[in-house]
Amino acid sequence: MANEQRISYVPLEKMTPEMRAEIERCAREGTPRPESSAVRAHVPAAFWAFANSWRDVFHAGICDHAIKELARLYVSRAVTCEFCGNQRSIKAAESGAVNEVKVDELIDFEKSAKYNEREKAALAYAEAITWRLETDDRFWKRLRQHFSEPELVELGCFIALTMGQQSWLRLLNIEHHEVMAGGSASMAPGFESAEALAKSKSSPGYWAKKGAAPKKDAA
Repeated sequence: MANEQRISYVPLEKMTPEMRAEIERCAREGTPRPESSAVRAHVPAAFWAFANSWRDVFHAGICDHAIKELARLYVSRAVTCEFCGNQRSIKAAESGAVNEVKVDELIDFEKSAKYNEREKAALAYAEAITWRLETDDRFWKRLRQHFSEPELVELGCFIALTMGQQSWLRLLNIEHHEVMAGGSASMAPGFESAEALAKSKSSPGYWAKKGAAPKKDAA
């Protein structure tokens, strides 16, 4: 069955108090949502490696959080990870720097008037990593005009982290509103409940039905 879940969720009662507290935080605050964390809970080291890295490199860190959220969503669109692509960072949304109009133009960001040059440079970085593009001096000059070396390290590590996780999670057929159901934290507009999610995914305009084509040259 194509929609059969491939790896189970660890029941809350089998988690340590510390792991359960993190799952509760995921349900309350999102990014990540509790379902993906409940899968990683099969291996506590994997659970905490991801939770701690996500906290320190995505939520905290030196590079703009909204820039990292745009990169995360670019990866979602590129690898078609519906689980991740139907989430939004509350922090980034509240900043006003990430909205659905911008998200809809992620794959064609270079042609979009919705993005500033710093955002486009970051997305070009995400594009090059995701599609394994060759880069040249012009590409790196562009990045250095907008980001310091520490920012490029953090952003590159974050893109690699989220690309690896999303490339894996998309295979598992996990879905939102299945672990600690009832909360809508960090869900994208139109996906706040199981009913809304099902309706949005059945729409002809649902983003994952459009697909994404790899780019051939780094900007």
